[in-house]
Amino acid sequence: MATMLEGLRVVEISSFVAAPLGGMTLAQLGADVVRVDPVGGAADVRRWPLAPSGTSLLWTGMNKGKRSITVDFRSAEGRDVVTRLAADAGIVLTNAVGRPWLSYEALSEARPDLIHLQIEGRHDGSAAVDYTVNAEVGFPFVTGPPDHGAPVNHVLPAWDMACGLYAATGLLAAERRRSRTGEGARIRLPLHDVALAMAGNLGFLAEAQLGHDRERVGNYLFGGFGRDFALAGGRRVMVVALTTRHFADLCEITGLQETVAELERLLGADFGVDGDRYRHREALAALLAPWFAERTLEEVTEAFRGSAVLWAPYRRFTELDLEGDPLIGEIDQPGVGRLRAPASPLDTGTGDRAPVPAPRLGEHTDAVLADLGLDAADVAALRAKGAVA
Repeated sequence: MATMLEGLRVVEISSFVAAPLGGMTLAQLGADVVRVDPVGGAADVRRWPLAPSGTSLLWTGMNKGKRSITVDFRSAEGRDVVTRLAADAGIVLTNAVGRPWLSYEALSEARPDLIHLQIEGRHDGSAAVDYTVNAEVGFPFVTGPPDHGAPVNHVLPAWDMACGLYAATGLLAAERRRSRTGEGARIRLPLHDVALAMAGNLGFLAEAQLGHDRERVGNYLFGGFGRDFALAGGRRVMVVALTTRHFADLCEITGLQETVAELERLLGADFGVDGDRYRHREALAALLAPWFAERTLEEVTEAFRGSAVLWAPYRRFTELDLEGDPLIGEIDQPGVGRLRAPASPLDTGTGDRAPVPAPRLGEHTDAVLADLGLDAADVAALRAKGAVA
């Protein structure tokens, strides 16, 4: 898998999550992704969380497998280096704003068939980030406990993640077209559009247009049956019955078939239908809760073994067992040390996926400049002028 995109080079000028994730996705598939930062690093170079050394665990996590070069964006010589890199690679991924010299119009003068993808806040060019976009689109008012009046923000930067994966997909689609037609592409990807598109794709927008204001349901699964349950000993599990078989197995294992059937008769409901399981979720949960409360996690694990019930215990990040997971490998990350880190989740069955550490900031400056045909004297001259670090 690490060679699927061998020969593809991407210049990435970015920070934070969406654009770096797009670049890393391509790097993990074998592309040569050259991350270009200003001297000293971009705004995310010290972004929390931090290792004891002060190294950003976010930065290292989002830049695995890339090469790194640092350039003085304020100098003509530094901007010329970036332009030459873009022309050589032919593909640019960026979320940098306020730099006309990084625009498609400017860079395509050096490479007419350039593929240029610009991540933006909104389509009108105004600024936005994941957390402000999430607030605008409506999700905080359907997140959280039913009796909670204020909006509840999310922790997972879902729109940044979707945006980064859209960016990787868009670049590959444009590169495929260029390979057939020779045409470049200017692609704009507003973060707000990503969130709005997904809200529409998931039915939230249509539901609102049809006059329904989605309710808060806490940890219940909307439109079906699923909820968290407390166990003996203080642990909690999430249980989900997406299908009739899931629900039937849950009732059988808990010994509630007859009780649930009688409840179904009294309510005039059909628990073989998702909607009825959802409408009567609180009654069903009240029947199930005592069974869980009387059992430990080990007992629940044994009871559900081999069944169709979908369930999982709640765990903290510190409780995750990464050893032996095929996604996880051990790397020696500069500035952090030895740690377990994920490779690409795309598994082609070849057994060759393994995580690659993120570079040190500017680690590959000399090598990248050499790829452009600059010799040691040229690099020394650029460094003497402060054009590269």
